[in-house]
Amino acid sequence: MNRLFGTKNTAPKPTLDGAITNVETRISSIDVKLAALNSELSTYQTKISKMRDGPGKTALRQKALKVLQRRKQYEAQRDQLSQQSWNMEQAGMMQDNLKNVMTTVDAMKTTTKTLKKQYGQIDIDKIERLQDEMADLMDVGNEIQESISRAYDVPEDVDEAELDAELEALGEETMMESSMADSAMPSFLQDEVAPPQFIDEPPEQTKVKEPASGLG
Repeated sequence: MNRLFGTKNTAPKPTLDGAITNVETRISSIDVKLAALNSELSTYQTKISKMRDGPGKTALRQKALKVLQRRKQYEAQRDQLSQQSWNMEQAGMMQDNLKNVMTTVDAMKTTTKTLKKQYGQIDIDKIERLQDEMADLMDVGNEIQESISRAYDVPEDVDEAELDAELEALGEETMMESSMADSAMPSFLQDEVAPPQFIDEPPEQTKVKEPASGLG
């Protein structure tokens, strides 16, 4: 059956980075060969410059021409591989840019969807009504503050003689109330209310006995 239909290829598919790596490896290999050919050409040129014209010099020149031809072929191949590598690098950069663009577009779609959902829950008319109500409440609050902080004017045309007479009348009322309170209080309470009086007695003087002038 495998001979008729073949087997399924399970090898991993080549990637762009892998292809670039392979091309760079081939370019490095060609650089090594070019370095060897340049060294060989330098040797031939040195020998040819020291030889006289003749069959030997002609044969050596033919070898140098073949080496030079091989070098040109390798250089052409190297240029082709370098161009391929550059093209693949450009393709890789375009692929990366496309991925970044797609990521940005997806993020913008998600953000737009979220914003639409959030803004859809907001009623602009309701917000404007709330703003108007807040403004009205602020005006009412300011009026209340102005009313509370209003200063009451004291009349300036007050007669000092009237104030003195009123003060004297208040003093007489106070004295009358005090005398009435004293007359209404019983005598025994008045004695108790009176502050106690203490009489300090003079200290006793002790006489000191005089010693006897003589005995017998």
